[in-house]
Amino acid sequence: MAGLYFEQFEVGRKFVHEIRRTVTDMDNILFSALTHNPAAIHIDHAYAATTEFGKPLMNSLFTLGLVIGLSVQDTTFGTTIANLGMSETSFPKPVFAGDTIRVETEVKALRASNSRPGQGIVTFEHMGLNQRDEIVVRTLRAALMMAQPG
Repeated sequence: MAGLYFEQFEVGRKFVHEIRRTVTDMDNILFSALTHNPAAIHIDHAYAATTEFGKPLMNSLFTLGLVIGLSVQDTTFGTTIANLGMSETSFPKPVFAGDTIRVETEVKALRASNSRPGQGIVTFEHMGLNQRDEIVVRTLRAALMMAQPG
């Protein structure tokens, strides 16, 4: 499904995204390496074994990016101009390699752009949940969206 145009969104509309993803240790190590994050809690199994978690935590920015990415196909694929920001981001439960993440999105606000005619701002609330239906990340994302052509 292609992304939706600004006018096709309605406040309160909910999406339960079909695509899910099981995260791996390699995802964690590669993302941490690519972002120059040397935190032992993400990349050092021996160190992580001594923490309260007993194993490496998935990098939270990977989790946030994955959750937003899993929402794209149903919402903004090909119709977004730019992400304007994320706010009120929280990580209530840890994510570990082997967890399967799914996403639910709700449209929280809409407004026409004041400075860019033919475009509008959609505020999405994305919630990432693990295989136990525990919320592992929640964020509000403002996206600048295309209006319908013509």
